[in-house]
Amino acid sequence: MFLELIGVIFAGFAVAGVVMLLNKLTGGRLPRWAAPVGAGLGMIIATVTSEYGWYARTVDGLPDGLVVAETVEHTSWYRPWTQVVPYVNRFAAVDMASIQDNAALPGQRLAELYFFGRWAPVNKLPVVMDCDSHRRALLPPDAEFDADGRVTNADWVQADADDTILTTICSRE
Repeated sequence: MFLELIGVIFAGFAVAGVVMLLNKLTGGRLPRWAAPVGAGLGMIIATVTSEYGWYARTVDGLPDGLVVAETVEHTSWYRPWTQVVPYVNRFAAVDMASIQDNAALPGQRLAELYFFGRWAPVNKLPVVMDCDSHRRALLPPDAEFDADGRVTNADWVQADADDTILTTICSRE
């Protein structure tokens, strides 16, 4: 966050410098307000570029084996451009290498799910998926398993048939 703030300030100074250079080259014909307005526009453009580029930069930096399963687009009334083109500010990724199968329960899988958010730390949570019944549950820290390996104290949530996290984990062969 701090480095992006420095980048935005630098962009403002850079655009103001270009406007002042143009003013010098044109013999002082630009109005006095051109440099501050140019600086403000440069800062806004740098901020918007950073917002819209965060998702692609973050996904490009993911290690092999992490697959994006779900994205959340964001709009805001005080950023009117997001009403036209929303940007991704959160997403969930599945560690495909962490998926575990149980021979006694062929329809259930355990996996590590990572939650990424702009200006937020990465959260890693273990999840259990019941592929046959289209339901999922976060694995509690005090998870208990029966003799077959079935989680006994999970809070199951019924998922839609097109739930992207469920389909990503369950479609792995």
